[in-house]
Amino acid sequence: MKASIYNPYLDTLGGGERYTMAVATFLREKGYRVDVEWKEESIRKKLEERFGINLENINFIPDIKRGDAYDLCFWVSDGSIPTLKARKNILHFQVPFHDVNGKTLLNKMKLFRINKIVCNSLFTKEIIDREYGVNSLVIYPPVDTIKIVSKRKINLIIYVGRFSQLTQNKRQDLLIEAFRRLAKDYPNWKLVLAGASDVGRTEYVDELIKKGKGYKISILENPPFSEVRTLLGQAKIFWSAAGYGVNENKEPQRMEHFGITVVEAMAGGDVPLIFSGGGHKEIIEDEFSGFLWEKIPQLLRLTKKLIEKPKELRTISKNAKRRAQNFSYQRFYEDFSKII
Repeated sequence: MKASIYNPYLDTLGGGERYTMAVATFLREKGYRVDVEWKEESIRKKLEERFGINLENINFIPDIKRGDAYDLCFWVSDGSIPTLKARKNILHFQVPFHDVNGKTLLNKMKLFRINKIVCNSLFTKEIIDREYGVNSLVIYPPVDTIKIVSKRKINLIIYVGRFSQLTQNKRQDLLIEAFRRLAKDYPNWKLVLAGASDVGRTEYVDELIKKGKGYKISILENPPFSEVRTLLGQAKIFWSAAGYGVNENKEPQRMEHFGITVVEAMAGGDVPLIFSGGGHKEIIEDEFSGFLWEKIPQLLRLTKKLIEKPKELRTISKNAKRRAQNFSYQRFYEDFSKII
């Protein structure tokens, strides 16, 4: 059996790319020969190092010919509907595209060749279904809940997310401002911001470094997954302001579509304090396995409460670890097995 995979964003090394490689490893384990379309074979090493995965026996080739002569094709959409040619075709939306004229007659004709449409969250599904007039299926992204484990905890708050303002609003700048206020009362705490950045040092990262100067704030660009995994195991609290200040109805693509790093943090025993928007609301059981916040004073109030009540922090940490198991690779493989 032969399977083909297409993702035009592989070199961005983000959450959607991790999802794509999870599909690739799943198909490999099911006995498929897996071909991924990418011009440079060197992408393999970058993907393995960033995500801590083994891509042995997965082929990177220049052209999968839209799945022609393959038993299965998994295609990540850029907002368009492709004409796929495999025996079975799965179209994946990792971005909630809207206002792209999705219900054209041509798109409807192309959809006849699509067997399943898969989204990464209910948040994405709602917008995609409305935009294209389809009924998609949600299969949540997988997280390695086995390798990410809780370690000896230190007074650390962490956020993991891309250092970019081009597509999504991650708002690391807001987290630095919040931490500067927190540090006045809790000087023995530290903030770490880690994530992928665009090629070369960006002006945005320079601004973040400048904002954090004089405080216990570390900015880690493009760290290997092994380092991120260790930090997530050590941190007590995970902050995220992704999507803050964005009109969710007008610009849904700038929200967090799901939030893989939130689940990774929970697997490591971090208590997540997450901006209440986008796909985040599908992960957190508010006030049980974490907290959803809407304004910075609320974020600071919740954080201070956890710092001053370590017993409550430990209880919610345990709840977060249990909740993370709902997004394991095993669960992902079980869900994906139902559609191939």
